[in-house]
Amino acid sequence: MPPTVLLLRSPAEDGGPDKYEDALRARGYAAVSVPVLETVHKNLNALADVVRGSAGSKQLSPRADTDARYAGVIVTSGRACEAWRAVVQELAEGPHNTQIGSDWSTVPFYAVGAATATALQAIQTAYPASPHVPRDIRGGAESGTAEKLAHFIVSDLAEAGLSSSRRLLYLTGDKNRDTLPKILGDGGLELESLQVYATQGSSRFEEELEAALGGGVPDENERWWVVHFAPSAAQAVSRVLSRHFDIPATGEEWVGEAPSIKRRAQVAAIGPTTSSFLRERLHVEVAVIAEKPTPDALSEGIASWDRTAG
Repeated sequence: MPPTVLLLRSPAEDGGPDKYEDALRARGYAAVSVPVLETVHKNLNALADVVRGSAGSKQLSPRADTDARYAGVIVTSGRACEAWRAVVQELAEGPHNTQIGSDWSTVPFYAVGAATATALQAIQTAYPASPHVPRDIRGGAESGTAEKLAHFIVSDLAEAGLSSSRRLLYLTGDKNRDTLPKILGDGGLELESLQVYATQGSSRFEEELEAALGGGVPDENERWWVVHFAPSAAQAVSRVLSRHFDIPATGEEWVGEAPSIKRRAQVAAIGPTTSSFLRERLHVEVAVIAEKPTPDALSEGIASWDRTAG
């Protein structure tokens, strides 16, 4: 019986084929993805104040000029798009339904990557009459990383001749690198950061894991691979995994549940940072570290280990 690979990550968000699952299946493995983390919105009231134009200034008249406050809005993830959309929906459909407030139609929205740009465009499609939707979307495909987007913004605003005293609204999560803020700061641009989402351990992880395992008593010949993609996710699910899998430990420190019939598993990590965390903090023996953080490198590393061990 070939091993099944448990991918501790969300499957492809667009509902299409998942590249990690496909790469593993091409090598003869069964593969299943189980989300480890979930996203929750933060500070939506504060964001709504900004969108309406009541943050840091007096309430603006209908369709007022938001350019007086912001040179642009920086959006680096789909979760930030979801937060903006949630506010637009509330203003359009909620009990305080109003179209009064700032007009964002002339404000540039700077997006990391094509997927983020598409998510912003979808807000406009869903609420075409709202003055709060993004209409001037820049970056996208040619700015696929935070670093590229930051350089694009500096160049774009310089070409437009906009004052460096104008702030950029930066929608963030709870985990952010300093690459983009540093480049913009070096370019003389001021950021106003607002956290609009956070990631946390999925409240449904064990339920979804049990569904993926299929229930029942494990077959003695059943073999699994458990693949970790991030230290924070590994920490969040370590105890739940110990209830269902017999995972090799680096020593006596690994404390699972009471001995029982469990599924035998080997552990793989997407990269050295995650591997070090598993070994040093969770005392889990890591059999495979992907040479590159790609579907092909991960699946080939697992297949190579199995060929050698077998």
